[in-house]
Amino acid sequence: MTATPHESLFPATPDSADAVLEGLDPEQRAVATALHGPVCVLAGAGTGKTRAITHRIAYGVRAGILQPSTVLAVTFTARAAGEMRGRLRQLGAGGVQARTFHSAALRQLQYFWPRAIGGEMPRLLERKVQLVAESAARSRIRLDRNELRDVTGEIEWCKVTQTVPEEYAAAAAKAARDVPRDPAEVSRIYAGYEQLKRDRAVIDFEDVLLLTVGVLQDRPDVADTVRAQYQHFVVDEYQDVSPLQQRLLELWLGGRGNLCVVGDASQTIYSFTGATPDFLLGFRGRHPDATVVKLVRDYRSTPQVVALANGLLAQARGQAAAHRLELVSQRESGPEPVYTEYPDEPAEAEGAARRIRELIDAGVRPSEIAVLYRINAQSEVYEQALADAGVPYQLRGAERFFERPEVREAGMLLRGAARAPQDEEPESLPDQVRAVLSSRGWASEPPAGSGAVRDRWESLAALVRLSEDFSAARPDAVLADFVAELDERANAQHAPTVEGVTLASLHAAKGLEWDAVFLVGLTEGTMPITHAKTDEQVEEERRLLYVGVTRARAHLSMSWALSRSPGGRGGRRPSRFLDGLRPGSAPRGARGGRAGGQGGVERGAGGRSRRRGPVLCRVCGRTLSDPGEIKLMRCEDCPSDLDEGLYEQLRSWRMDQARQLGQPAYCVFTDKTLLAIAEVRPSDEQGLAAIPGVGARKLEKFGADVLALCAGEFTESEPPDGESGTPFEDVREPSGDAAKSSAEEAEK
Repeated sequence: MTATPHESLFPATPDSADAVLEGLDPEQRAVATALHGPVCVLAGAGTGKTRAITHRIAYGVRAGILQPSTVLAVTFTARAAGEMRGRLRQLGAGGVQARTFHSAALRQLQYFWPRAIGGEMPRLLERKVQLVAESAARSRIRLDRNELRDVTGEIEWCKVTQTVPEEYAAAAAKAARDVPRDPAEVSRIYAGYEQLKRDRAVIDFEDVLLLTVGVLQDRPDVADTVRAQYQHFVVDEYQDVSPLQQRLLELWLGGRGNLCVVGDASQTIYSFTGATPDFLLGFRGRHPDATVVKLVRDYRSTPQVVALANGLLAQARGQAAAHRLELVSQRESGPEPVYTEYPDEPAEAEGAARRIRELIDAGVRPSEIAVLYRINAQSEVYEQALADAGVPYQLRGAERFFERPEVREAGMLLRGAARAPQDEEPESLPDQVRAVLSSRGWASEPPAGSGAVRDRWESLAALVRLSEDFSAARPDAVLADFVAELDERANAQHAPTVEGVTLASLHAAKGLEWDAVFLVGLTEGTMPITHAKTDEQVEEERRLLYVGVTRARAHLSMSWALSRSPGGRGGRRPSRFLDGLRPGSAPRGARGGRAGGQGGVERGAGGRSRRRGPVLCRVCGRTLSDPGEIKLMRCEDCPSDLDEGLYEQLRSWRMDQARQLGQPAYCVFTDKTLLAIAEVRPSDEQGLAAIPGVGARKLEKFGADVLALCAGEFTESEPPDGESGTPFEDVREPSGDAAKSSAEEAEK
């Protein structure tokens, strides 16, 4: 019913809107034709979600229902955005914006900065590591390379969850973070990092989102301009949004319902970055009239692989498990998954390389094979084993294809050749490409061994193969057309396939697929990883393995080693996640909720989901589920008894406090919290503490001032002489109606 796994790289453009719908299964077609109102697509692995949403956009454009310039499709990686733009272009829907959250926000921030803030926009900091290292040095804290990376990750987590430095320790403890250093040290490094940015007038990628949120909240004219431009939104991988990204999305929407989200809670594997599936799972609660479509027909994997994937999740528990989708394979039967135990890690790597060599000899292309592991440090032994077996490989997550020196040089040479006069009887397009690239190291046979020479050849060979595919799809194409195609792909980061076995971490493999997948190192302590201590952390490790399993189309191999080194004590045990799945093991028991295994469409029914410890509206008594309403302690549409004068006094006081602390205003109190205070007008600490967002620490720090304001007894102080504002001071709470900040959660 839908495309095979090996779709043409250059398919013909559909000649009509109806032709866009051809080849879609009933559920995919339901997605493509649901062009109005909120739409939630729950899409299992391999069910064609990208196909469904790109055809939805293309159908709307080709039918004249959507104007390309008014559509914004958002995803999480430049590669995914580039792939989406490429697919839309092939479907005749060019002009639609497909971007990452950060890319879309940066574009808007750059455009509106002169009007909304004035002056020159701060320079964007490409990499945090140098400033984090400098901050640590200034605090006399020595970090090794791994600690530096991990502390940088903690700072990123803090920013997307709106956790300020002095609240890091409490927030990290509440979230059960595996902190890389003493929390007090991380807090000092984080505070120093923020100060260094201010001193040097630079912002980082998280600031891009924070500042864009601030501008859209503070300047209704800017928000109106953005909303007039973009009227239809599509969000892919919605299970990975952070509270900050959700707030930005809500500001883009401005209360409108033309939103389509796509995701799978069972593939939530980035919670350590602040991502949460809560917004996906709570979509129906926030949009009772939403159309919900479930995609469960798996076109990627064989029934054997799908059965293993379903079995893996059948033992899961927690909120995501309760919403799991039971996949139904649409492919013919294939080989059974293989489970192999080895005495040590080198033997495991050699065994995998040997089996990979057999697959290649049987006709499987190296680029259709992957070795996936839990941590990057596991790659070295597999690199050596594949090199010894004469198998080409590439490391996923290394330098981007179009940024490689040999690829940039090849592009310049091809561009020059395209401008040169052509013979009356020119060579074929692939022959012209081969002739140009042969002067830079390409040959019909690869060089022996591995290393830089082999890597260079693989890059050039990928360009040659792309020219062959391009020529086959467009027989009349000339070299200039191929150069234009390369430029399009470079802009979209849509790299051609490099002919080598992929070595990648399980996290880096998300969104990819191969004919054969080797899941290696599946021992307790590695899968799940040692630092996964809470139930939810262990369940995320299970989902990570599920992602690995569902990358395989046909051949799936899972292995583990009893010891690290030859001759070592073989005390390791296979991963608990394989219990009941691998031969000879007993199941631990199905613990998950009932799977939503039936695909289909649900239209506009259902109410709000309840949370633990229900909060009731103080006006009408209804149970509240929306985080923004919980902060207000009333329904958004219930009558407000807001004291507007007090609210403005609170805002002015908050800005003064933010200046003195050198922090964003939302770190003092969020807008919703200020609104609730101005409505409740508490007269004592007990009443103030009852307001969501006023935790124990903020009560101690700001309680006296706030109560004095409520009582009309407070006189604002002037900021210290010489102190001026920064762009950060005008940024209010990014999570807004969508979510509470983790810092505030930690205080309750």
